[in-house]
Amino acid sequence: MRAYFGAVVVGAVVLLIIASLSVFVVDQRENAIVFRLGEVVGVKTKPGLYLKVPLVDNVRTFDVRILTIDTPEPERFLTSEKKNVLVDLFIKWRITDVRQFYVSVQGNESLAQTRLLQTINDGLRAEFGNRTVHEVVSGERDQIMDLMRAKANEDAVKIGVKVLDVRLKRVDLPQEVSESVYRRMEAERKRVANELRSTGAAESEKIRANADRQREVIVAEAYREAEKIKGEGDARATATYARAYEPNPEFYAFYRSLEAYRGSFKDKNDLLVIDPSSDFFKYLKSGGNPGK
Repeated sequence: MRAYFGAVVVGAVVLLIIASLSVFVVDQRENAIVFRLGEVVGVKTKPGLYLKVPLVDNVRTFDVRILTIDTPEPERFLTSEKKNVLVDLFIKWRITDVRQFYVSVQGNESLAQTRLLQTINDGLRAEFGNRTVHEVVSGERDQIMDLMRAKANEDAVKIGVKVLDVRLKRVDLPQEVSESVYRRMEAERKRVANELRSTGAAESEKIRANADRQREVIVAEAYREAEKIKGEGDARATATYARAYEPNPEFYAFYRSLEAYRGSFKDKNDLLVIDPSSDFFKYLKSGGNPGK
């Protein structure tokens, strides 16, 4: 009885082992290839539980998610101006045909990445050689990335993969070239600044000269108008005085003499040397009567 029970247990264990060796699981992130004695006999692209022949079939799975190739160091390319530029890029790709992928690169992701990078680099070398630094840095950067994705896909199909995206993260000039470019840019900016300063100084002098001329014209016109008004005022005052003193000219002469005396002897220290018989003392000598 015990021997029978032991045989049953052993048989059950053997069946479990055989069952475990007869099934395999493919999840949604993978595709699988089934080999029979080294020959491909099936490809599983949908997730699920599958059967295989124990000890005869073996299964190899491949990750079909989106993978990334990121260059560790920038690559150096030559533009149409014979100037070197450093390009840092990354590639997004995925396996689409696991059978072709296995046949072409033995299912090795490193070999596939090396081939894709070589294709991209060859294409970039050709594209950069036909463009200037300005075009590759900003002017036609998007166009270059689209061309690289299309060209890389043409070769990627041959190894069972698809290139989803090619991105130029950075396009820089080498350090020695950058310093030269920066110095040239600085010199150009200084030249433009000096030109603007000289133009501004010339415009400033022109405006200042125009303002000075206008000021002189305004002052001259104001002076002329003031003199005109003053002359008219003096003429009117003289006419008024003449009308006032015309009835008695002698009184006017006497009044003018008093004004002269007041102006001449205003200060005690004033000194006046004059002939006593002059007309200046006419009203002092005779009490204002010239006939006496």
